[in-house]
Order: sequence, then C-alpha cells, then structure tokens
Amino acid sequence: MIPIGVVTVSDRASAGVYEDKGGPGIESALTAILATPWRPVRRVIPDVRATIEAALIELADVERCSLILTTGGTGPAPRDVTPEATEAVCERVMPGFGELMRTKSLLEVPTAILSRQTAGLRGTSLIVNLPGKPSAIRTCLDAVFPAIPYCLDLIGGDRLDTNPGAERLDGD
Repeated sequence: MIPIGVVTVSDRASAGVYEDKGGPGIESALTAILATPWRPVRRVIPDVRATIEAALIELADVERCSLILTTGGTGPAPRDVTPEATEAVCERVMPGFGELMRTKSLLEVPTAILSRQTAGLRGTSLIVNLPGKPSAIRTCLDAVFPAIPYCLDLIGGDRLDTNPGAERLDGD
C-alpha cells in the first residue's frame, strides 16, 4: 500500500478543541479518486511554521510519501503559514497547482481569491496545499488530480492509478 501524507494544519484541531474534518475530507476524496491501494500517514499539527516544515520533511524523507496533501493554513490570517513552510522545504515550486485550485474555487465562492494554496517538489515527493473545508478540498483535488500521477511519474515517485472517470478536469 502506497503511503500518502495527510497533514491537517490547525491550532484548534491539534489541541483537540474541535474535530479534524480536513484530514478525513482528503482521505474521503482519495478513496473516491484512487484505484491504487494506499494508506494515509496522518499528522494533525498546529499553525507553527517550524512544526509544519518538520512534518513535511519527515513525510517526504523518512516516511517516503510521494504525495503529501496538507489542509488548512492557506488563508491571509497571521498564523496561516502553510504555503511559506511548503516553499521552505521544497526544491521547486509548482505554481500551476495553486492557480488552478483558485480558478476552480472562484466558481463556487468569491472569497477563494484569499486562498494562498501552492505546491512544490521535495525529492520524489509532491506536496500540495489544500483548503480546510471538506467541500473545498474535493473541488481542489478534482481540479488538480489529473496532473498528479503524471507529475509523480516525472519525479520518480510512486505510481498512482485513478478510478475510471476520476481524472476529469471539471470534477463532473
């Protein structure tokens, strides 16, 4: 089973103040999208840049997750530092992922312009920042997932096969 990093970045969820819904939202979307057997490697961490960076490095370098999906910490609030942490641990940034996620999200909610999602490469790992709301997670994953298996192939990551019909760009 292929390990996939699922990182929830939230002060309140990491402290147990409220239930993590972002991580399960990612896992639900992946269950619908992927045909390849996979297992989540979960982390629920606070909005602390050093902690986010350490988790991403561990998932990429130690756990060998070719795909790492984060949820939360992508807005304009002062503690929203997931994009900065992602960029700090990546050798290369993949701006097209964020551009497409914002474009698709803007069709559903005008505040999507406030989102700062990004993606980047660390070795043979692709790290993609997703929003925190489960419905927005699915919108964004539906938008970018068609490119993910090919990206992983190009960087020498794990092979991921999708379920028939799961690679539609429009999510319909």
